[in-house]
Amino acid sequence: QVQLVESGGGLVQAGGSLRLSCAASERTFSRFGMGWFRQAPGKEREFVAVISKSGGSTYYSDSVKGRFTISKDNAKNTVYLQMNSVKPEDTAVYYCNLDVGWGLGWMAHGYWGQGTQVTVSS
Repeated sequence: QVQLVESGGGLVQAGGSLRLSCAASERTFSRFGMGWFRQAPGKEREFVAVISKSGGSTYYSDSVKGRFTISKDNAKNTVYLQMNSVKPEDTAVYYCNLDVGWGLGWMAHGYWGQGTQVTVSS
């Protein structure tokens, strides 16, 4: 089973920045690419961003577009999420997934890590 370790979360003030990392123990099959999802208290897990296997295409949810940037390092089996101009509504547990594809929206098919908590104070 692939092991995922997310890190980089923490407490940050609104307007600040964080960089999340997701390190995978091995490369796995991806329908389209790798992505980040988040789950806020009392809400369902939602799509945040995805990057294609080649790294040439990225897609973002409307709520983070222009503020977050997804990237990856194939040599390190690691995907990143640079979060700038964060807002209190970005508070959530962030999860990465290595097998993201398009269905009725962006959907995760692979294993989940333990997630990393991001808390944005106003």
